[in-house]
Amino acid sequence: MTGGNRAAAVHPSSPAIELRGIDKRFGAVHANRAVDLSVARGSIHGIVGENGAGKSTLMNILYGFLQADSGEIRAAGRTVEIRRPKDAIAVGVGMVHQHFMLVEPFTVLENIVLGAEGGAWIQQSFARARRTLEDLERDYGLAVALDARVGELSVGVQQRVEILKVLYRGAETLVLDEPTAVLTPQETEYLFRILRRLKEEGKTVLLITHKLQEIMDVTDRVTVMRAGAVVGTKRTEETSKEELAEMMVGRKVLLRVEKTPAEPGAPLLQVEQLTVVDRAGVARVKDASFEVRSGEILGVAGVSGNGQSELLEALAGLRDAASGRILLHGQDLATLRGAGRPRSLRRLGLAHVPEDRHRMGMIASFDASETAMLGYHDLPDFNGALLSRRPDILGHCRGLMAAFDVRPADPFLRTGSFSGGNQQKLVLARELERDPSVVLVGQPTRGVDIGAIEFIHRRLVALRDAGKAVLLVSAELEEVLSLSDRVLVMCDGRIQGPIDPRTADPREIGLMMAGVEGAAA
Repeated sequence: MTGGNRAAAVHPSSPAIELRGIDKRFGAVHANRAVDLSVARGSIHGIVGENGAGKSTLMNILYGFLQADSGEIRAAGRTVEIRRPKDAIAVGVGMVHQHFMLVEPFTVLENIVLGAEGGAWIQQSFARARRTLEDLERDYGLAVALDARVGELSVGVQQRVEILKVLYRGAETLVLDEPTAVLTPQETEYLFRILRRLKEEGKTVLLITHKLQEIMDVTDRVTVMRAGAVVGTKRTEETSKEELAEMMVGRKVLLRVEKTPAEPGAPLLQVEQLTVVDRAGVARVKDASFEVRSGEILGVAGVSGNGQSELLEALAGLRDAASGRILLHGQDLATLRGAGRPRSLRRLGLAHVPEDRHRMGMIASFDASETAMLGYHDLPDFNGALLSRRPDILGHCRGLMAAFDVRPADPFLRTGSFSGGNQQKLVLARELERDPSVVLVGQPTRGVDIGAIEFIHRRLVALRDAGKAVLLVSAELEEVLSLSDRVLVMCDGRIQGPIDPRTADPREIGLMMAGVEGAAA
């Protein structure tokens, strides 16, 4: 029943979802190992674990994207067979994906009804849906303009549309996969109010996130997975971020960034009234001015898509500036032109760890030894008179792997076969090995395990302490505030700041990230 409530048909003591002995292999990879999970009805249940822990595989089995090799799924006290998403929806399980499944030119109403029209007369279906959705909006505090076009809505409002969509299809259990990855602090707070309201109304929420503070803030219980198995389930009020991190990794993890006060020196990178436009002629960076000094980390906070990518690419020599100047060690980069500009910048001491390692930082089909020298492959270190120096290339990669704890330490392994954290460490190792003076780092811990996050943060602080100038761009506000010595906020291509992170109000920065007028810089 569209928008219906299945909860009344089951015994109130029955778990909303039970997974019993769920086992799944992908060739030699044992993704889920006899997983047992019980989720109480009317609760918010968190699932955490490192990359490759098996949590996404488990949720994809629950939602019908994958089928288990063995095991049983029970919903509302009865055994069910879920072989496709339609089966999951039929038993009251809905999924809100990290990357929204919305058609941007369509209205909110059209997106929600799409695939669930319920009859030949589309206008009648729209009228019925509008009445149902207005009730759902009122019941759950999901304020959305039904006639607005989705492409014109903020990310936070688009997420509400996704939640409305699964509620409209009758979901009693909602699975949310990394729901706050691209939200401002205010949007995250609003989402958590919605989740608590869903819980009050008897709905069940399964929350998959790598942000342990969110687990502590909003869940009732939390299950920790490691290497495909459940290592424990805790009542949230009886655990801590430190305990959860240790359960995830199997050792103690330092969750806070330890660093001494910065001792900044001279500006090494200067940006003056920089404007960058995209291929359509739209300005993505607008009149930006700032400097990065030796011995400091300058952080750039902002919701993804507000010009940070274009800024990094212009600074790395990958994109032309429409106007303004970029100076590296006092040299105007306008004097460097052509496809060889990034190479020239590397030789001037600039390193670039790109935001998207898969698109720009590595080639998945290359061996690790090849990825470890990308961008530097023309150096004499790796080349003889006629042929490449294969033993030197392999030795170079093994040295980087040892220094940056890349696992497995196999230079012959395809880069795409490493976990996200180990891919990131390999890219970071390659860029830092040449002792650059200026380091551009985009989204350093996106999709990275908690243990690798700790390692990468320590490396960035060590760079600063060695007198390097570090420009850090991250969509994770907590990461920017904990690592940076000064913070800029970027919204719609414009920069505000700098801000002192020691005295910064995260709520105020969140308003600046959202472009709210009057937010103090």
